[in-house]
Amino acid sequence: MMNTCLVITGASSGIGAALAERLATEGASVVLVARREDALAEVAAKCGPNALAVAADVTRREEVERVVKEALGRFGRIDVWVNNVGRGISRMPSELIDADVEEMIRVNVLSALYGMQAVLPHFKARGDGHIVNVSSMLGRIPFAVQRSAYSAAKHFLNALTANFREEVQSTHPGIQVSLVSPGVVRTDFGLHARHGGADNRTLPNSQSAEEVAEVIAGVIASRRPDVYTPPGAHDRVVAYYDGLGEDA
Repeated sequence: MMNTCLVITGASSGIGAALAERLATEGASVVLVARREDALAEVAAKCGPNALAVAADVTRREEVERVVKEALGRFGRIDVWVNNVGRGISRMPSELIDADVEEMIRVNVLSALYGMQAVLPHFKARGDGHIVNVSSMLGRIPFAVQRSAYSAAKHFLNALTANFREEVQSTHPGIQVSLVSPGVVRTDFGLHARHGGADNRTLPNSQSAEEVAEVIAGVIASRRPDVYTPPGAHDRVVAYYDGLGEDA
């Protein structure tokens, strides 16, 4: 990762912080983005002198565009952009209100869309670049009914990622757009869900943020387009859809 510059959103804790610290140990320059300035500063201190903390709300397009400008102003280039912002929800689908759905789309979809669109001109000018969108296993299998709006937003993100990749690579094949789908991760994600939620650290079959960060680092190195982080996840997804589908 030497001489590589990465922008990581949602970098103040959890997967984003673990990824930043992991890549910084390999000599990468990291731009850490989140709303919590104090928490960002702590992560930046762990990452060393080649870390830039940018406090920003990435659900606002103009804030994301500012991140691009600050990253380029400090490092002169961006090689990888990781969209890692997300928020869950605890509400049954029959009880959802407009505000629930709007927030799930704003946080889980629009933040990524703004990042992809903001960095794309820079990548096109260079003819190279890598976008990594962090999704969820719930974006493949809607196995948690109370997370329905979150699951739907991640399905949206998955489709958006695939279509963005196809559009961009038709003219700029050197630009990759990858999707990474974690399962349950031992962070405070569940506790911060809209309407509250269970502590992910108490749930079975979980991974640590560091384990997920290791997979994402591998995706950045390999540029693979679509990766699940839990062991055996691919087979579970295939089995789920095989059980649902029938020919007409």
